Amino acid sequence: METFGHFINGQWLLAGELVPVINKYTNENYAMIHEADKQTVTQVIDVAKQTFEKIELTATERYEIIYNAAQIIGQRKKELANILVSEAGKSSKDALMEIERGIQTLIASAEEAKKLAGHGVALPNDSEKIAFTVRVPVGVIVAITPFNFPFNLTIHKIGPAIAAGNAVVLKPAELTPIIACKLVEIFKEAGLPDGLFNLVNGRGSVIGDHLLENPNVGMYTFTGSPKVGQYIKSKSGIRKVTLELGNNSPNIVHEDVADMEKAVNLCVTRGFSNAGQACISVQRIYVHENIYEQFVEMAVQQIQKLQLCSIDNTDGDIGPVISEREAIRIESWIEEAKSQGAKVAAGGKRAGSFVEPTLLIDVDHSMKVVCEEIFGPVITIQKYSSFHEVIERANDTTMGLQVGVFTSNIRNILYSMKKLQFGGVIINNVSTYREDLMPYGGVKNSGVGKEGPAYAIQEMSEEKLVVLDY
Repeated sequence: METFGHFINGQWLLAGELVPVINKYTNENYAMIHEADKQTVTQVIDVAKQTFEKIELTATERYEIIYNAAQIIGQRKKELANILVSEAGKSSKDALMEIERGIQTLIASAEEAKKLAGHGVALPNDSEKIAFTVRVPVGVIVAITPFNFPFNLTIHKIGPAIAAGNAVVLKPAELTPIIACKLVEIFKEAGLPDGLFNLVNGRGSVIGDHLLENPNVGMYTFTGSPKVGQYIKSKSGIRKVTLELGNNSPNIVHEDVADMEKAVNLCVTRGFSNAGQACISVQRIYVHENIYEQFVEMAVQQIQKLQLCSIDNTDGDIGPVISEREAIRIESWIEEAKSQGAKVAAGGKRAGSFVEPTLLIDVDHSMKVVCEEIFGPVITIQKYSSFHEVIERANDTTMGLQVGVFTSNIRNILYSMKKLQFGGVIINNVSTYREDLMPYGGVKNSGVGKEGPAYAIQEMSEEKLVVLDY
């Protein structure tokens, strides 16, 4: 059983209380991590700051290091995917897909390192001066990453941060830290100088404040719950933050949908991929009353084709959720909805950490399964009568990350683009659609800032004005 501590200046420090990492299929200990204390957190941030002030890599050097890391990962992707299966409970195909996405995210980050530039500034009232901007790194960036995509979402922070010339302190989710521990070793092997990429392990409730209170941090980038995101923003002061938070993703299927089969297939598969544990997983489906019965029937048939993974077979469609405690919570939300009048059209049962892919109908907005983020393999379907009405219902949430709309009417498309209060409006595909190159971020309680390498690198650098008087 492997044990990891804290990666500081290119070396592992094994210090602090031991915390087990559980295999999500077997519920047995898979690995161990040491939990940092305030002294360790201070040490790692000091090292990152000193290294940042001492070492300045060229854009080409940053490109080569990040690209080398991507190549190493490509050579080890099966090994790394197996880690995700064990510590995150992913199906084998979802784990391999995440590794492959992470490789492409790194390559894109490497390419952006060579594009980082400012621009000329016009001075119309002064002919004896020249002005332009340059982009400079923020300094020390603390990256706090989630359990649901512990590889690719970590790379979405680390790749652009290093590409922009920063030093990084990574705090991975304590439920899934091993893949991150492998990642820091890979970057060292790829040639990144010691001290530019460091890692501290531990529970957020224990070490989070130590990270937030340190004055040497220039920026925080976090993916996780709105509650924690709000706390980080309240504690970070005037320092930069990027927050990628939650959603209870709506998806609208209008009566003029061009391809009903495609809409059903996407809503079902993207509602249950990664056991529904994604901020943009399909959760709320609104179907026009004229096609509602047909849609529900087709959705049930599609769900019945899905296969749960098991301890002995991880090649199915849906693995366990992150813990039995979360599975019990999801089950309780289903039961509460049933007591309030919802009907289970498919699934609905739990066994340990496994929750069947579940479809609920006859739901309303007051139910938790609709108005809150369930973060599990549960989708709901409601009917509606008018397009303007359903846009209002989709917007009736404190969150606003992404939304999917299926319609072939250009007026509806334009109305959706204008009126939907979300960071991303996906037309004729589901809310779960994400290409790693695209700008990704929400409004309202879904966060601030954008991810996607080209956009994150802007967040992780500062624009500095230079005026030359000659």
